Amino acid sequence: MKTLELNILTPEKTVFSGEVASVQVKGTNGGFQVLHNHAPMISTLQKGEIKVKTSSEEKSFSAGSGVMEVLDNKVIILIEEVIES
Repeated sequence: MKTLELNILTPEKTVFSGEVASVQVKGTNGGFQVLHNHAPMISTLQKGEIKVKTSSEEKSFSAGSGVMEVLDNKVIILIEEVIES
């Protein structure tokens, strides 16, 4: 399985760090998914759910707004907060 290196960060803590197969986010202009070898990009994110698929499980985070950078199979998501349910 081809993977991405994903880091989800808030000002207070690291929410997630690890290898993933895919990540789905809610961008300012709509939702999208990032897979292995995605084109480089920077996007703003709306408040919403971040879905992460690893080789063994799927995780979901309710997140505040933020930004995301994709470059060389590395994804960094900077968000204001993780919203506890």
